[in-house]
Amino acid sequence: MSHTAESIESRAGWIVAIASLLIMSIGFGTPYVVVVGLKPIAAEMGWPRAVPSLANALAYIGAGVGGIAAGWLADRIGVMLPALIGSVMVGLGAMLASAGGEWQLYLGHGLLIGLLGNSTTFAPLMANVSRWFDRNRGAALALVAAGQQAAGAVWPPLFRYTIDHAGWRATLFWYGVFALVSMVPLCLLLRRPRSTSASARAAEPTRGSRVLGLPPNLVQALICLAIVCCCVAMAMPMGHVVAFCSDLGFAPARGAEMLSLLLGCAFVSRVLWGRLSDRIGGLATVLLGSTCQAIFLAGYLAVDNLVGLYFVSAAFGFGFGGIVPSYALAIRELFSAREAGWRMGAVFLGGLGGMALGGWLGGYIYDLTASYQMAFLIGVLFNLANLVIVGALLLRRAGHRLELAPAGY
Repeated sequence: MSHTAESIESRAGWIVAIASLLIMSIGFGTPYVVVVGLKPIAAEMGWPRAVPSLANALAYIGAGVGGIAAGWLADRIGVMLPALIGSVMVGLGAMLASAGGEWQLYLGHGLLIGLLGNSTTFAPLMANVSRWFDRNRGAALALVAAGQQAAGAVWPPLFRYTIDHAGWRATLFWYGVFALVSMVPLCLLLRRPRSTSASARAAEPTRGSRVLGLPPNLVQALICLAIVCCCVAMAMPMGHVVAFCSDLGFAPARGAEMLSLLLGCAFVSRVLWGRLSDRIGGLATVLLGSTCQAIFLAGYLAVDNLVGLYFVSAAFGFGFGGIVPSYALAIRELFSAREAGWRMGAVFLGGLGGMALGGWLGGYIYDLTASYQMAFLIGVLFNLANLVIVGALLLRRAGHRLELAPAGY
């Protein structure tokens, strides 16, 4: 039977992937209200910048913590019901956070938007889409994960406008209404594939078997640690570029444009990284993307003019665009499909935890030093630690393949 005949891919799979992309692009748009409104929120409420930064961090932490349980549940009952519940929670969370009190901001972002909301629209959707594809799995995962970058490219300029004209509370409230009426119908398009080809089943890793010659949970832990390190670095510009540009004397609108450019470039490049990952594998793509991210993050330490900042932001977005979906691909390459949901949830807990730590740490270091220079430098150091871990896993994989090669190969 030909390779094409054996493929499990179909038009239905791409419909599920596109619906998943749109759900994520709406759900993950909510935290950007705080990112864009960081200075006005802190100024209006008399808070240090660490307070709204913490709300944004709690949204990521909640999504990561809840993602393990949501992925485990979706592995068993399918993704539609968890995603429906999560979509409602995202909308209600934005409405609650719009009330304006500190605890409403934390509870709305951490519990509703994060733990009960976006936790169901990340790992479960990624794991579900991965089961629809074999030949173009990396590209499909990159498309779905691009929902986060689409959110960052589309929403910040709109939020900048609505915050300037209506305030951050009204922006949060009406975005919550929009999330409810748009995400829920999209969830009805989500399905699980009915079957898997014999060749695809044969190529899957066996559940419980050693991975790269190591205990599977040890490899899982190393991958989780690696994504924490790279996402701390990733979050520094994403969470603070608007405030950073304002501190340099540029209008807040320029910072919102840079954030949009950064995430727009990540969105465009994500598909290219996905195609590459289908050829060289998930871990190798992580290494290349993380190397680019480290180089361009260091660029924020060297430039302070508008043109340079636009260039560095675009390059940074291009560099990190393929990292997160490549972790998902690595999980599917190394572990059994039956464990995909909860294992991806655990990895994305590390990633979202890293995003939360990086976003909060940027605000905290600014409060201590009145500068973002030290924050970006610390981000680069975290990025270098990520390269060491991923590089070690790749070397282990190369050595393991040599051990398994037939004598005289």
